Amino acid sequence: MKKPLPIGVENFEDIVKSGYCYVDKTMFIKELLDLKGKVNLFLRPRRFGKTLNLSMLRYFFEDTGDVKKNEENKTLFQGLKIIEQGDEYTQHMGSYPVINLTLKSAKQPTFESAYGKLKRAIADEFQRHQYILSNEKIAEEDKRLFQKIADRKAEYDDYSGALEFLSKCLSEAAGL
Repeated sequence: MKKPLPIGVENFEDIVKSGYCYVDKTMFIKELLDLKGKVNLFLRPRRFGKTLNLSMLRYFFEDTGDVKKNEENKTLFQGLKIIEQGDEYTQHMGSYPVINLTLKSAKQPTFESAYGKLKRAIADEFQRHQYILSNEKIAEEDKRLFQKIADRKAEYDDYSGALEFLSKCLSEAAGL
């Protein structure tokens, strides 16, 4: 039986769990680890799999704060090329905080509409990382601001610095 093509599917987990046809691009993970770049820029034309590749990277590297979910994410890579590369690479699975933000919805006709979409996307990412609010390494004042952003009740300036703030909180919680 032929596997269906994942047209419009950009989530790595959905592709693997739903049995879609998938061209194994997990050696991209090995390449990133081997290059040891501080910053990586991914340039591809539209519809060339940028979002799917970033989703794959998220599922590989992310420590979700939940041991069970981390193990589920690891099973997504069973049978794929990156697993064959050995512990030098697989030891990185589920080991890092990951911020995953798409700006696709921000293309809007007005600033207010674009700001609203960005605010929602940022808040959704904060909600995805709510587990760090139970971390004793995060200051109470930071927890309050974190919750305000997650609840979409923060001020304009809070959102303009939100990704830097989220990075700080995730780094502190992870002890990096």
